[in-house]
Amino acid sequence: MPAPAELLATPFSAHYPAGIEEWIDVYGYAVPLTFGDPLAEYTAVRTAVGITEYSMLYKWHVTGPGAVPCVDAIFSRSVTSQPTGRISYGVIVTDHGCMVDDVTVAVHRPDLVVVTGGNPDTAHHLAAAAPEGTTVTERRSETAVLSLQGPRSREVLQTLTTTPVDNHALPYYQFRTDLDLAGIPAQVNRLGFTAELGYELQVPVERAGDLWHAVTDAGQPLGLRPFAAAALMMCRVEAGMIMGGLEYDERTSPYECRMGWAIDLDKGPFQGREALAAAKDTAPTRLVSINLGPGQSDADGVTLHHEGVPVGHITMAVPSPHLGGDLLALARITPTAAKVGTALTAALPDGTTRTGQVVATPVYDPQRSRVRA
Repeated sequence: MPAPAELLATPFSAHYPAGIEEWIDVYGYAVPLTFGDPLAEYTAVRTAVGITEYSMLYKWHVTGPGAVPCVDAIFSRSVTSQPTGRISYGVIVTDHGCMVDDVTVAVHRPDLVVVTGGNPDTAHHLAAAAPEGTTVTERRSETAVLSLQGPRSREVLQTLTTTPVDNHALPYYQFRTDLDLAGIPAQVNRLGFTAELGYELQVPVERAGDLWHAVTDAGQPLGLRPFAAAALMMCRVEAGMIMGGLEYDERTSPYECRMGWAIDLDKGPFQGREALAAAKDTAPTRLVSINLGPGQSDADGVTLHHEGVPVGHITMAVPSPHLGGDLLALARITPTAAKVGTALTAALPDGTTRTGQVVATPVYDPQRSRVRA
């Protein structure tokens, strides 16, 4: 099935396997829901290695002498103390302490900081904080980004370069801009959205095809498989990872979407700091995981009840292979119903109900040991 004409083609779309049946809109780009077998795609990520595309995310290059202070003025973590080559994950909030975006911040030089996120409004906040002589430019159209995820991802990456990429040479949440991947100049970021060992490979957009073929050729003996949105959602829900428009919106504080850990109230002034300090212990909802048991159902967005009283709603529910196929949901609910073991009932669109239990988040690798392997 061809991609919708009103959506943009991604840098790698010409190299996707044939037979895609359904496409979704990701920031204006056509992205496959699956390449045909989401369970097999998920299994490749969890047991071997998979590749997916992240070219669609916005990439704001903040350049000039005020680059670091600009980003630091709106980011929830300290950028002034962040070393070159390090990536930080955190949030940008409004003056009222409500979520704008969850972003990564990469410090390349004192005069170049790259912010990657999913909300175009982030650009306005960066521009408002930029001092004279500092510019904010969105440059995602220039870069192709291939995410390499899974326990064998390092083996694949190492076959493409003579530069060491072991845990010492490229630790978690660090990046390098000087790698040669099969003759292609690349930036490699060590991170991901699957709770597995993984890397993002960034190359000039005109080299996307070369990178795709180099990676798939190197990974084929190791069980590499492309994976699309459905498999990625299984991974990220099991990992308790958030998405804008689902686990948070413009009315949500970071404390309501499991991002309170990323708020550094001691770093000094930043946008929304006072509101966040006031809201720290008064968040009206919590983000939790709920095991809804065997059998699948369309439960996205449905209301949850505790002892007959509405307490919140499901943000996304997916079949969880890690839980033997049980339906696993992320949900925003009142704190009184958020305790592990609490029974909650979902009112499904077909008029039936299903009862599940709050379980600890994340259900997959709660110590995050695999990403640091």
